[in-house]
Amino acid sequence: MGKRDNTIFWAIIACLLWSTAYAGIKIGLQYDTPFHFAGIRFIISGLMIFPFTVKPALYFKMIKEHWRIVVWVTLLQTLCNYILFYQGLNIVPGALGAVIVGSQPLVTAVVAALMNKSERLTKRKIITIVLGISGVILISVGRQAFKVASTLEILGVLMILGANIATATSNVMVSLRSKGINPFVLSSASLFIGGIIIFLFSLLVETAPAVPKPGEYWIDLIWLSFMSAFAFSLWYKLLQRPNVKVSELNLWKFIIPVVGAVLSWLLVPGEKPEWLTITGMVIITASLIGFFKNNRKPHLG
Repeated sequence: MGKRDNTIFWAIIACLLWSTAYAGIKIGLQYDTPFHFAGIRFIISGLMIFPFTVKPALYFKMIKEHWRIVVWVTLLQTLCNYILFYQGLNIVPGALGAVIVGSQPLVTAVVAALMNKSERLTKRKIITIVLGISGVILISVGRQAFKVASTLEILGVLMILGANIATATSNVMVSLRSKGINPFVLSSASLFIGGIIIFLFSLLVETAPAVPKPGEYWIDLIWLSFMSAFAFSLWYKLLQRPNVKVSELNLWKFIIPVVGAVLSWLLVPGEKPEWLTITGMVIITASLIGFFKNNRKPHLG
């Protein structure tokens, strides 16, 4: 397997892991508040990665030498992204939220083109993005009623778009400015520091429900923590590879709603396949296969 194919393989693995997040968050929020839950999750994630990074002395030396990128990733990826993401999804209807979240490859392509001259919006890339978003819309409409947004819901849409922009900016900065720092150190530090801040923030704005936490909650929390630890470390490592294009790597995020729908059919009572959803899946799959099959230049490293 060539390095380019290896990059594609691991990008798909990361997206498959992220596709479990929505169901996991839904389970966790039955027993906890959003920020309290997210804060604990990211603290555990950062601690999980720590033993697999470097020696403690080198760990803190790297953070000191590359503190700017650590601060930016913590601010954009962990804080801005998740605070806006959680708040936005609490306001907008599920189907609309899924479409806005699913537009992340488009937002990333635009942000990457603005921040990096080598990230051109090619005709093939634009067609793939348009087809991908069309597929996301069909999946969302097929699974839930698509409601017109109210004034409050428009605010929620803007929050989710803001989360997408924060993630896209973070991805481009990791690609351009994180050379020299171990990607596991970067993900460990940014998740742990961000988790601490979100946890402290939750103590100010939320009242954690005083309900006993069943085994399901703890299993879910550990899974989500592991998922974040593994997926973000892997993603940052891929972004640091030579010749990796941020916009092309993020196209694989279109598979997240596809896998999310399949998991819902398998795990959620009452969810069943709809022809609109299946059509959306086919469109997304075909667009990704078409793009990467015909794009043989070593853009992905």
